[in-house]
Amino acid sequence: MEPIEKIFKPKSYNLQGYQGLSEYQLTEHYTLYLGYVNKYNEILTRLKNTDFAAANQTYSDLRALKIGENFALNGIKLHEAYFENLCPQQFVSGKILEMTTNTFGSYENFKYQFSQCGIAARGWTILSYDLEQRKLLINCLDAHDQGYLVNSYPLLVMDVYEHAYLIDYGVKRAIYIEAFFQNIAWNIVNLRLEQALAINK
Repeated sequence: MEPIEKIFKPKSYNLQGYQGLSEYQLTEHYTLYLGYVNKYNEILTRLKNTDFAAANQTYSDLRALKIGENFALNGIKLHEAYFENLCPQQFVSGKILEMTTNTFGSYENFKYQFSQCGIAARGWTILSYDLEQRKLLINCLDAHDQGYLVNSYPLLVMDVYEHAYLIDYGVKRAIYIEAFFQNIAWNIVNLRLEQALAINK
């Protein structure tokens, strides 16, 4: 096979100083993210020499690569959003506090619903701004490429795959979710919300 081109470059994140999320856990999680980047680059390299004329919906190299491309790229984007919205010792404030309170009745009720969706989901839980309905929604994803709401803007992204917490908490997902809430970069969430609202102006 031809050498894999490093077309897509991984991002770097601070993996130290979090409450309830160990550096070892986050480093192993980041290593998984690097795997998605490597596979995405492999897919892009192989697509350059794929026979598009041989496309087939039952099986073809093109189908396999394009399905894999969706999975790998979403895996990259979701993990980047997750690591980006982690930050130790921030308190919720600003527009996101106002909108979660208005939408869910209180911030505490939003946290409860988001957390319980984290228990229900198999892969990801996302607080999104629906650009058409112009409101906040909580999405449950069972995989990187399954369940995401079209035409919505991700604001807060939580990974609930076991790899996100198994080292620190075993199978105790609820404790991990509580730790996640102690490490949210609300300034990033507010920035994303500002960007989402600007689209609809």
